[in-house]
Amino acid sequence: MSPSGRSGFAVGRAVDWNLAATLGGKLARPEPAATDYTRRQAVEQLTESARLSELPVREVTGLIEGGEIPEARIVDRPQWIRAAAHSMRAMTGGGDERDASGKPPAITGRIAGAQTGAVLAFVSSGILGQFDPFAGDSEGRGGELLLVYPNVIAVERQLRVKPADFRMWVCLHEVTHRVQFRANPWLADHMTGALAVLTEDAGEDVTQVVGRLAGYLRDRRAGSKSDDSQSNSGGILGLLRAVQSEPQQKALDRLLVLGTLLEGHAEHVMDAVGPAVVPTVATIRRRFDDRRQRKQPPLQRLMRALLGIDAKMNQYTRGKAFVDEVVSTVGMRRFNTIWTDAETLPLPSEIDEPRRWIDRVL
Repeated sequence: MSPSGRSGFAVGRAVDWNLAATLGGKLARPEPAATDYTRRQAVEQLTESARLSELPVREVTGLIEGGEIPEARIVDRPQWIRAAAHSMRAMTGGGDERDASGKPPAITGRIAGAQTGAVLAFVSSGILGQFDPFAGDSEGRGGELLLVYPNVIAVERQLRVKPADFRMWVCLHEVTHRVQFRANPWLADHMTGALAVLTEDAGEDVTQVVGRLAGYLRDRRAGSKSDDSQSNSGGILGLLRAVQSEPQQKALDRLLVLGTLLEGHAEHVMDAVGPAVVPTVATIRRRFDDRRQRKQPPLQRLMRALLGIDAKMNQYTRGKAFVDEVVSTVGMRRFNTIWTDAETLPLPSEIDEPRRWIDRVL
C-alpha cells in the first residue's frame, strides 16, 4: 500500500502543501553567485558523477547485482523544496489542495503550510543531496535521487577543495542511499509503518501527556537518562519522546535507528571507495568534518536544535562507527545480513555496542 493509503496517517491532511512549496521557494536564501558556465558544469558533473559512482558503491556494498542505473535529478533550492513538500505530503497522507468537500484548505491548513514552507526554506540551503524513496511511479516506488547543485557549489568553495572530487564524493554518499533502498524495497514500507504510528492520534487524555512531560522534566533535573536510548533522551528528541505514547516512542526509535544505520553505512562507503575514485578524499573528509564541528551563530544553533539537524549529525558519527566495527569484524558479506528484515536491524542499545548486534544476529 502506498504511504498515503495508510489509515494511520492524519498529519498530512492538515497542511496546505502547495502553499508550503510555493512560499518555501520564495523564502529560500539566494543561491551563490556563479556564471552560467559554472552552473552548467556543476549540473553536468553531478549528473555524470551520480552515474559513475553507482558501480563502485555496488562493488563495495555487495548490494544490487546488475540492473539499470537510474538518472539523478539536479535541482536548485526552490525545486528541492517543491520535491520535499511533495514527498512529505505522500509520507504523511496528505491529499490535494482541497478537502473531501471540495473546499480549499482551512485557515489552520494554510498556517501549517506557511510554517512548513519556512522550515523547508531554512533547510534548503544546507542540503547537498537526498534520495527520496517515496518518489517515482504512481505507487510511490522506485525513488528519486536529487542533487542540489547551488549548495554543492557553495560548500566546495567554503572548503576550498577540488570541485570534481567533491561532487563525486557527495554522489557516493547519496547514491549509497539509492542502492540501500533499491536493493531492499522493504525499507520504505518499514519507514512508512513507523511514520503511521508516529503521526496518528493516540487518543490519550491530556493529563497523561502532561504527566509524562512532568516526569521528563523531573528526570532531567535529577540528571537521569534512558537506559536503552541515551542519545535520544535529551534535547528536542527527549522533549518529543516525553509527550508520546509508548507505541509512538518505539516508532521514533525505529526511525532513528534506521536513519543512523543508513547514514553510517553511506559514510563508510564514501571512505571505503577511497582515492581510487576520489583522489583528494582525505582532504575532503577532514575539511568537511571540521565544517560540521564549526560553531554556529546563536539563532542558527537554535534552529538546528529545533529541527533536529544536530541529532542527524550525531547519526553520521555513531552510524559510521557501528558499520566500521561490524564490517572490520565480520566482513561486508556477513554485515549485509542486516538488510534481511526489520528483525535484523540493530536495536537502539546495539548502535553503540556493535558486538551485541553481532552476537544476536550472526
